[in-house]
Amino acid sequence: MPEIDDARDALLRKPPDAGRPVLLAGPTASGKSALALALAQAQGRVVVNADALQVYEMWQVLTARPDATDCARAPHLLYGGVGAGQDWSVGHWLRAMRDVLAAHPNPVIVGGTGLYFRALTEGLAEIPPTPPRLRAEGDKLLAQSGLDALLATLDQDTASRIDTQNPARVQRAWEVQRATGQGLAAWQDTTPPPLLPLAQTSAFVMLPQPDWSAERIATRFDSMIAQGALDEARAVLPYWNPRAPWAKAIGAPELIAHLQGHMSLPDAVAAATLATRQYAKRQRTWFRARMSGWARLL
Repeated sequence: MPEIDDARDALLRKPPDAGRPVLLAGPTASGKSALALALAQAQGRVVVNADALQVYEMWQVLTARPDATDCARAPHLLYGGVGAGQDWSVGHWLRAMRDVLAAHPNPVIVGGTGLYFRALTEGLAEIPPTPPRLRAEGDKLLAQSGLDALLATLDQDTASRIDTQNPARVQRAWEVQRATGQGLAAWQDTTPPPLLPLAQTSAFVMLPQPDWSAERIATRFDSMIAQGALDEARAVLPYWNPRAPWAKAIGAPELIAHLQGHMSLPDAVAAATLATRQYAKRQRTWFRARMSGWARLL
């Protein structure tokens, strides 16, 4: 699309300092991966994933993960290496980033997971892991009593800082409080220094207009179906777990519902397309609120 070409040309006409890491954030379907690849090729950088779902090995097409052709043009790191049975969190990603930065001091770090960028540039509290039995208790409480039951137990400071409409964020706060006897906000207040302070980077955020984004998203899922997204969903059907982090891939629940006979394929595609637009809207809102100091592209 012309807008993506314009953003790429503008960035490459006045490229960032080749010795500094580049951060490139943007909502889904904003063209950020293509821009990151162009910059990596132009400046001899590696591309590093900052998307919480592109880390999972089962989702190549469904998460629009860079393909073999892209990876042949520039090295891509932290993509597709996590299996369904492996634990993965922002803490895992941040520890992996420590090794990446030691080996590649000027990567272009690209993705749509704002929490990853926030942890990288602002630091991450070193919270002890949640015991499996406690996580299972939280799963059961959420399923039986809903989000309000978890929210009711949180301290006011924590509740004011998290997205109280996001079940995963609320349950995480509940788990931390139950496991440690201390609210998530208190842990965050003792956060160690960041691995990569924002002032040491060249940071860019892509914020396309909603109409532009909707137009791009409208045909995206049809293309994913043509490229094999349904086959990816069929492969995970035997061990599908809607509560698993990898099951949060946009479009996965809808394709699974189709394979289970609960909706037609056209209805699944329409529902997945709507879910993608809604997700992109939430990302744009988050980035505007949290990344006002980043240089804007688009």
